Amino acid sequence: MARQLTEVQRLALINKWKSPPGLAEQGRLERAERMVREAISQHDPFRNLSISVAAKGSYPNNTNVRGDSDVDIKVQLNDPFYYDSPWGGADQYTGPWTKDMLRQEVHAALTQRFGTVDADHNLAFYVPEVAGSRPSIDVVPCFKYVLFDSTAAEGSYVGSIVFGRDGKQVITWPELQLLNGRAKNTRTNLRYKFVVRVLKSVENDLADEGVIMPLPSYFSECLIYNVPDHVLLTGSFDGAVRSSLQEVYRQLTSPWFGTSRMVEPNEVKKLFGPGQKWDEKDARELVEGAWSYLNYGG
Repeated sequence: MARQLTEVQRLALINKWKSPPGLAEQGRLERAERMVREAISQHDPFRNLSISVAAKGSYPNNTNVRGDSDVDIKVQLNDPFYYDSPWGGADQYTGPWTKDMLRQEVHAALTQRFGTVDADHNLAFYVPEVAGSRPSIDVVPCFKYVLFDSTAAEGSYVGSIVFGRDGKQVITWPELQLLNGRAKNTRTNLRYKFVVRVLKSVENDLADEGVIMPLPSYFSECLIYNVPDHVLLTGSFDGAVRSSLQEVYRQLTSPWFGTSRMVEPNEVKKLFGPGQKWDEKDARELVEGAWSYLNYGG
């Protein structure tokens, strides 16, 4: 069992955790993104293509925490793109820019710019950290992906599709995550991302102490996204953290609510189910561990 913080310790750490990394660390993150963008723009095979380079995950969403600040960057080919609809699946494109070709050229561009690049991961290329200059970088080659859906505001959802080396497809929705997270943060007077950073920091501590297995940092963001706005706005900031943990646990354990209603911040994908890197047990252990570690009592 993890140690329990005193109230004084808890309030001091929460006050520290609620803030994003400082300006120096932010500068290193921005430098990493800029260097990848330069590598892609200077690579001849990508000239005159509709290709975008953008950070995704906790860094652009402003939910990254101190000491946990590598950067994820997507290199996305927008034309051709893949789609899914009642009239077809996600494998329609048969032109020269195959998934293998895209991966090969992204690898070449990164190697030319950075030198050392680890290409053995299933989805991303790993560029090692340069201490004091920039963090490590995960670069993901992907294609634009469109899901046509009559229930969507504009008739479709736009995301990214990644083809793993193992042949599996992974569909993500980074732009929707970004837009929905910013909107919720505004509605809750910035408390949404404050509480996310606190839970991420607690998860790091619990994993370091061996209380729980390490979890993707995005998981904390997902859990807190399901907390209603009025709960995040209630009482002091410490009270908002406490109430948020209570609410998430209620949703995880209530026979009337059901975890099937919990969603990722993109609001397209269910939080629990096939293909996820976590399950309900992971969520309960994280929330129970956080409750005990922060010493919120009975």
